[in-house]
Amino acid sequence: MSTQNLIVIGNGMVGHHFLEQFVATPAAAQYRIQVFGEEPLLAYDRVHLSEYFQDASHDDLALGTLEWYSEQGIGLNLGEQVTGIDRDRQVVVTGQGEYPYDALVLATGSYPFVPPIPGKDRPHCLVYRTLADLDAIRASAEGASRGVVVGGGLLGLEAANALKSLGLEAHVVEFAPRLMPVQLDDDGGRLLKRKIEELGVRVHTEKATSAIVAGQDHRLRMEFGDDDHLETDLIVFSAGIRPQDALARDAGLELGQRGGVVIDDQCTTSDPRIFAIGECALWSERIFGLVAPGYTMARTLAAHLNGDGEAAFTGADMSTKLKLLGVDVGSIGDAHGATDGARSIRFNDEAAGHYRRMVISADGKKLLGAILVGDNGPYDTLLQYALNGIALPEHPETLILPQHEGGAPALGPDALPETASICSCHNVSKGDICGAIDAGCGDLAAVKADTKASTGCGGCAALLKSVVENELEKRGVEVSKDICEHFPYSRQELFHLVRVNGIRTFNTLINQHGRGRGCDICKPAVASILASCWNEHILATEHVPLQDTNDTFMANMQKNGTYSVVPRVPGGEITPDKLIVLGQVAKEYGLYTKITGGQRVDLFGATLSELPEIWEKLIAAGFETGHAYGKSLRTVKSCVGSTWCRYGVQDSVGMAIFLEDRYKGLRSPHKIKFAVSGCTRECAEAQSKDIGVIATENGWNLYVCGNGGMRPRHADLFATDLSDEELVRTIDRVLMFYIRTADRLQRTSVWLENLEGGLDYLKQVILEDSLGLGEELEAHMNDIVGTYQCEWKATVEDPEKRKRFREFVNAPQKRDPVQQWTTERDQRRPVTEDIS
Repeated sequence: MSTQNLIVIGNGMVGHHFLEQFVATPAAAQYRIQVFGEEPLLAYDRVHLSEYFQDASHDDLALGTLEWYSEQGIGLNLGEQVTGIDRDRQVVVTGQGEYPYDALVLATGSYPFVPPIPGKDRPHCLVYRTLADLDAIRASAEGASRGVVVGGGLLGLEAANALKSLGLEAHVVEFAPRLMPVQLDDDGGRLLKRKIEELGVRVHTEKATSAIVAGQDHRLRMEFGDDDHLETDLIVFSAGIRPQDALARDAGLELGQRGGVVIDDQCTTSDPRIFAIGECALWSERIFGLVAPGYTMARTLAAHLNGDGEAAFTGADMSTKLKLLGVDVGSIGDAHGATDGARSIRFNDEAAGHYRRMVISADGKKLLGAILVGDNGPYDTLLQYALNGIALPEHPETLILPQHEGGAPALGPDALPETASICSCHNVSKGDICGAIDAGCGDLAAVKADTKASTGCGGCAALLKSVVENELEKRGVEVSKDICEHFPYSRQELFHLVRVNGIRTFNTLINQHGRGRGCDICKPAVASILASCWNEHILATEHVPLQDTNDTFMANMQKNGTYSVVPRVPGGEITPDKLIVLGQVAKEYGLYTKITGGQRVDLFGATLSELPEIWEKLIAAGFETGHAYGKSLRTVKSCVGSTWCRYGVQDSVGMAIFLEDRYKGLRSPHKIKFAVSGCTRECAEAQSKDIGVIATENGWNLYVCGNGGMRPRHADLFATDLSDEELVRTIDRVLMFYIRTADRLQRTSVWLENLEGGLDYLKQVILEDSLGLGEELEAHMNDIVGTYQCEWKATVEDPEKRKRFREFVNAPQKRDPVQQWTTERDQRRPVTEDIS
């Protein structure tokens, strides 16, 4: 049989996925394959496009390599735009020539819709679609202070986050009365608006832009139909997409009334030799704007070309789970209750910022749809009920209410049928996963490589992990303790690799011992390990991309987008002069003040740009960072001890101050709290702390691995009547052994509970030095103590680090007018009522 020509127009995610699927079929041997991409870059992941502003490069986002195309024998024509299709001659036309085809696949995708607003073509009016678009946005942001996104949908909110990450004051303008009008209802949209505004993005709903003209204080001015206006330095249009169907239109293919290349269930157009997949295709009067349906079309077409007579595209689930500017949002099935007879159950916790809506069938037996804002915890369970028609429990509301005794349990892996869809992007069912495990896939990474599950949007990662681990355990396989898919090691093993090999950056570690770009699990964990090992500044250039918000800005973000400042007060002892300074700073910046449970003063309500100014004033008065934002030593609480108390037998304040000064800045798997009591009356509550010290007539008793919080645990008596030197040496060893061997985000109490041999084993290691590690643990602690630096002081003295705290570039720093305040008990606090 003679070789035929297969041409694919479009090298985006869907076009690339089709090529991956098709070259794996026997039919591929019958074709000479060529692909044309308008962009000069290899296909890349548009789902994670925003990572491009977080130091990701095209190589990081690329879906394939030049070598892969070469190995598959695919002719790759990048930067070569197809300008026409001659159906009579069966050729496609480009600026470089003509190319014959026997089968032609249109995977041209979509283009951003720009509303027909007068002035939309002005300089600094941009779109958010390609890496070139993002480069243009980055260039436009130079010298700018404010940016506006037109469109409050998924991409619009991603674009707003991108503007915020570039240091701009970000605004979102939405024509509809709520954000994400397709996915959310009024209550969900209202909560999302509130949460996003609390994070510093201004939202303007029900705004129709009538014209874009030159601004007075900024580059541009947006005129609204209600006689209002908004000035900005750049505008990003993200008001939806339109199918890229110009080639098909010019070639005379059948299109929908509003665009889109009409296809049947086999993705065939009105010309039997031409096919269409992805966002350019119109199936049953619908355009699918998510990657998962496009992938399903790609698989269907590959199977059809391979001779599978039953291959058919029959629609796709449009459920979505994502984080928008750090806010959980989920939408499942018939989220708006359009089905006849549908009934809704709503749970709205305004204080916690959680909104959940279930849409159920008229008989109350089936879940039709759901909306989640603020907490996606129930998403996986609800999705499986909806997709698989699983009968709802007797009281379905328990699926969205906070968990309590007697409530419906989460839907475990065993409750899912074999047909349950785990990954909609790649159409992977529970049965596919079981089949992969039975075929030899022995861990999560192998299952992902075999099935492609969770390699699309990644929203099914938690559910996939649960199913894989459950199935492996049922087969008697020991489940991997790998920290995540990017590192085939536990946290303890990663710590060992970092320490022994002297690794000082995440990139070095992942290049030598991991794979991929990392994730929200391994990046902060490695940041903690690096800090525990080398004690470098948290804002060192190579460490910044690893940190969460609190660590990045060395302050705790509060519910309204402001920050709290907690200076260290060792042992709770503070002079009158320092107290006066705290009062002066709080008064100058209008900060709410509160004494914490750890005997410190917490200052609430500082803006990002105010942080360095506040730190400077506190440092000048002798304060240091209290590390309230980090997984590190927080406080050492104390009573007044023998200095004042008639019952005290030791100087508990002096010992508390010494211990806090010694271990301040120590980074660990979880936060650590100490307390020192001057006698057995225990006024400092030492036995509820990670490290508790109680004075005796002969020295100090040491208690370890206790904690308060959601799951209180009484600390265990570890050693008695220790001298000062013995106490410090023992604590050194316990803490460093914990840091080296605990799991990610594991408190000392849980660590001890999971430590094989428990308390007795820990005593052998620490007190008897059964592993011969004692001197090494002490030396490592001494290194940490000797390299301590106040992270606040190092930041305010470094102009480059200080730049990170500018909210508005090249503009005066000012209070955010969106943040609403009220006065209560003579102090300013944020408004908690609905202010929309």
